[in-house]
Amino acid sequence: MKIAILSRSRRIYSTARLLEAAQSRGHEVRVVDTLRCSMNIASHRPSIHFGGEKLEQQDAVIPRIGASITFYGTAVLRQFEVTGTYPLNESVAISRSRDKLRSLQLLSRRGIGLPVTGFCHSPDDIDDLIKMVGGAPLVIKLLEGTQGIGVVLAETRKAAESVIEAFMGLKANIMVQEYIKEAGGADIRCFVVGGKVVAAMRRQAQPGEFRSNLHRGGSAEVIKITPEERSTAVRAAKIMGLNVAGVDLLRSNHGPLVMEVNSSPGLEGIEQASGKDIAGMIIQFLEKNVVSQKGSTRTRGKG
Repeated sequence: MKIAILSRSRRIYSTARLLEAAQSRGHEVRVVDTLRCSMNIASHRPSIHFGGEKLEQQDAVIPRIGASITFYGTAVLRQFEVTGTYPLNESVAISRSRDKLRSLQLLSRRGIGLPVTGFCHSPDDIDDLIKMVGGAPLVIKLLEGTQGIGVVLAETRKAAESVIEAFMGLKANIMVQEYIKEAGGADIRCFVVGGKVVAAMRRQAQPGEFRSNLHRGGSAEVIKITPEERSTAVRAAKIMGLNVAGVDLLRSNHGPLVMEVNSSPGLEGIEQASGKDIAGMIIQFLEKNVVSQKGSTRTRGKG
């Protein structure tokens, strides 16, 4: 099988592991720099060019699209879909998951547990916005933020008002969420492949920090999740339409709450914590699905 991995560099851990796993199973794999791709959009012979040359037809494509290049990356992925290449995750599903507000609205509509979330446009509505999520402490998030960047914990009402006003003054889109104190600065990353949670880890923030991202010094350990947490993670990935996803959960007094559904979850932390060959599982999923669904790509989920 011919597989293209859309990634900025083959030296990135996740890309390197996927390349290794695919090659070890006898596949022909090529790492394609997303931003070096150009597209010939035509009715009869649509094609993709890479590095100035036409890219040969691929059987499957694994998108590893960074948040900063979502627009162009999903455009390239759509072109692969147009040419009949099977995507590990579809372009529409990735776009859907990258829109924080839209994804929460979709999850809410299907009854998935979420932190109480508020969103408004006018500075005149800040008071109501803070009341909406139960007052301080509360979490303020940039809609365009990623990997913990643009996430602020406001411990007092005055601090919340100041931060929200500052973001609004910069014309930045933000949402406000209730602070789940009982989570204790920890979250759970559930790694979903093909409708199953194949591994889960608990990520704990450093003392004095509430963001548990590993690259911010957080620690990770393998964890046994409850049936409700497993079901929530699987349902969230399905609602987004993602075959592979990292679903981040918080343990609250009223059950698991979804923080985010990541369409390009990193492999390093989960593989090291669990000791499992997650990259190999992803390639096995492709092997089972490429032949049966080739040429029938369609958007799953709604919205």
